[in-house]
Amino acid sequence: MLQAEGSMRERATGVTISKGSKGARMKAVVCTKYGPADGLELKVVDKPSPKANEVLIKVHAATVTAGDVVLRSLTFAPLFWLPVRTVLGLPPRKTILGHELAGEVESVGREVGRFRKGDKVFGTTTGLRVGSYAEYVCLPEDAVLALKPANVTFEEAAAVPVGGLTALHFLRKGYIQSGQRALIYGASGSVGSFAVQLAKHFGAEVTAVCSARNLEWVKSLGADEVIDYTAEDFTERGALYDVIFDAVGKVSESDSRKALAPNGAFVTTKRGIAKESTEDLVFLKALIESGQVTTVIDRRYPLEQIAEAHRHVESGHKKGNVIITVGRNSET
Repeated sequence: MLQAEGSMRERATGVTISKGSKGARMKAVVCTKYGPADGLELKVVDKPSPKANEVLIKVHAATVTAGDVVLRSLTFAPLFWLPVRTVLGLPPRKTILGHELAGEVESVGREVGRFRKGDKVFGTTTGLRVGSYAEYVCLPEDAVLALKPANVTFEEAAAVPVGGLTALHFLRKGYIQSGQRALIYGASGSVGSFAVQLAKHFGAEVTAVCSARNLEWVKSLGADEVIDYTAEDFTERGALYDVIFDAVGKVSESDSRKALAPNGAFVTTKRGIAKESTEDLVFLKALIESGQVTTVIDRRYPLEQIAEAHRHVESGHKKGNVIITVGRNSET
């Protein structure tokens, strides 16, 4: 009888109920197989419980990043390893994806001192640890997690950590300084839109490169000049830049050298993983609260439409950030 009732609920709601303990349960998007977004399924799974050094967060908003798409499709995997897990039908190692989030602390472990129940927080699941596509997630107290900026919604806060920290990491890697000329290639994406604003904060004169349809709003972020990459090649303009930041991993370094000033720096997201730290997240929080940095949201999807959200990001046409709403999320 119970099995029949469960099947009826699955057909009515589209939510698969996984077998497990009789404890607390929650909705989560589970990656059932590598490859297309159709492998993402909404299921009811066990709700996590915080360990002594962990906080349990009720997720209000998450995001879909390019990194999430790569991890789901496994396009980065070595050729010798990819067939083993996909051809044999082995399940993904990380079943609940999602790297960044904003939400509210529901409970804390006995050793936690930084946070308390009711704190509104935002951050990342740190490195390759994932899990924000769910109603709840447990994170260590020392994760890249901070109190949410007071002047933005959960949705706006959720979009900050990955794009903002990545932009900050690579601009610092390029030793950006006040008075320099900086070029941001891919300025309409999550990383690029934060990079434009951060470069202006550091006092640089910013040239942004994006498609024609995004020129005006990228300029509204503070860019001094915008270039339509479909109509003009920035390397052929004769202008020289102290920092060239390829925020989408699509620029040739050899070609870019023609546009680099003497002792200029070329940095790209293709090389290395951005360092994440709570200190830098708090730095971004201060810039947001002072109005120097803002979040660009392209589209919002409910948790139930996660596959559609992934397909949109995978299309390469998003601007700024794609938000996944989970429960209450529009409040500050």
